[in-house]
Amino acid sequence: MTKPIQTAPDSKNLTKEIKNLLKNLEALLVAHFYQKDEVVNLAHFCGDSLELSRVASMSEKPLIVFCGVAFMGQSVKVLAPQKRVIMPKMSCCSMARMIDCDYFDKSIELLKSYDVENVFPITYINSNADVKAKVAKMGGLVCTSANAKNIFDFAKKQGKQIFFLPDRCLGQNLAMMDNKSSCVLGSASAEEVRKSDVICYDGFCSVHQLFSVSDIEFYRQKFEDIKIVVHPECDPSVVKLADFVGSTSQIIKYVQNLPLEQRVAVGTEFNLVNRLRPKFNGINTTFVLSSSKPECPTMNETSLQDLLDCLRAYEDGMPINEVELDSDTQKWAKIALDRMLELSIP
Repeated sequence: MTKPIQTAPDSKNLTKEIKNLLKNLEALLVAHFYQKDEVVNLAHFCGDSLELSRVASMSEKPLIVFCGVAFMGQSVKVLAPQKRVIMPKMSCCSMARMIDCDYFDKSIELLKSYDVENVFPITYINSNADVKAKVAKMGGLVCTSANAKNIFDFAKKQGKQIFFLPDRCLGQNLAMMDNKSSCVLGSASAEEVRKSDVICYDGFCSVHQLFSVSDIEFYRQKFEDIKIVVHPECDPSVVKLADFVGSTSQIIKYVQNLPLEQRVAVGTEFNLVNRLRPKFNGINTTFVLSSSKPECPTMNETSLQDLLDCLRAYEDGMPINEVELDSDTQKWAKIALDRMLELSIP
């Protein structure tokens, strides 16, 4: 990220104490790209879901302080159960809340009522560990937006219909890009479900739903040469019209490799877009693809004070927001994540 991040003067003392505590506790602070600038500025490592899981689980540090949402902290604990994982805020991703074990079981029952039993489940990383465990027990695995294509290609070879959850948009977009048929469970007829290559659960990202075809048309009319870049959690109608579609890390790489004078409108979370790159000769050439501010509310819950309180509590032997999982969930969720990592690009 090239745009300098300014720290408010009144946060200097907080920052100093946080850094001292991180050092004394031998802790690794990781933060998702969507976090506030003040948090990203302090992180030892900033990345997307896949990168954070890898880096945190492989770190020599015994304590991981995770600034993100709950399922991300769970992923680290699953991959490295020997580590202690604490979170300043145990925030819950709105998409992850749309699927739980009960909804998963009911979805499988609905599929069976349609005479659809031979399915290969894939759960997006934006799901809790117990859902990942359910998927693993059925022989399925996890994907992120960064490795979704690899996972999808593997799933196609299994000779089964793919059940993709919880994000209908990512599932539909993967199907669309591979010329496969898809439907959304709950709104499609039994016949449509039986005939579809990819059956999608009806979940979505509240942020990426904000971007529309009219937003793209606005920027195309305003700037003839503008590039449109979007995340695959966007609606398929938006993805179809984009110049580039990619995960958070892929978006960063693509945009930062463009000439600085090249105008680009980006359809993803505001904090990320706002710090993507500097102005060109004092002129802004990087725009948010929305008339409103697409800011993830749960990602933006974490503050420096939350981070400090979390570290102080851990130092006092009374940790708050520590990620803990039961042994069965731990075992099966790890199987699902390990399968994913084996198929991911290093």
